[in-house]
Formats: sequence, structure tokens, C-alpha cells
Amino acid sequence: MQSYDTLVEALDDLTKKGYTHDFNIADDCLICHTPNVQLRPEQFHIVDVFRFEGMSNPDDSSILYVIESTDGMKGTLVSAYGAYADEVSNEMMEKLKIH
Repeated sequence: MQSYDTLVEALDDLTKKGYTHDFNIADDCLICHTPNVQLRPEQFHIVDVFRFEGMSNPDDSSILYVIESTDGMKGTLVSAYGAYADEVSNEMMEKLKIH
């Protein structure tokens, strides 16, 4: 399993591996602005997940999801976790749950 020391290092390496789309989370879907695409939970799967904690402040924690859509679109989603996590639907929460 791949591991990274920093979020920047992970994003750089994943971009080189073809994960070039930048996803954002909405209540019930993932959004990519270039191209303009919305992915419902059944339209993507999580390839890998990485957690990063802030060096000086535990509140600066983030999670990186490596995502592939059912039609081959590859990208990443960076989100906060803990107190600053985004609010999402139950379906999205289940999809993004780390097992």
C-alpha cells in the first residue's frame, strides 16, 4: 500500500498516476467543475483513502479520497474530518465511510 508524508506529496503523485480531476462534495453527490459533472454515490467508487493530520494543530486534519467513476473519470476529493467535516446525505456518508 502506498503511503505519503504530506497531502501535497499525495496529490502530486496521484496526478502523475492519472487522477487529474478535482472533486468537491455536495449534499448528495460529488461535483467536478472541469468538466461540469455530478456523480451520485452509485456512479463512483473509492480506490484509496489517506488521512493527514496538521503538524501543529490537530484541527488541521484532512482526508484524501482517491476516486474513480463508473465511466472511467479519475480524481481526488480532499475533505476535512472531525469537527470541520462537510455535511452530506446519509447515502454519501455511507459511501465515504472508512472501513
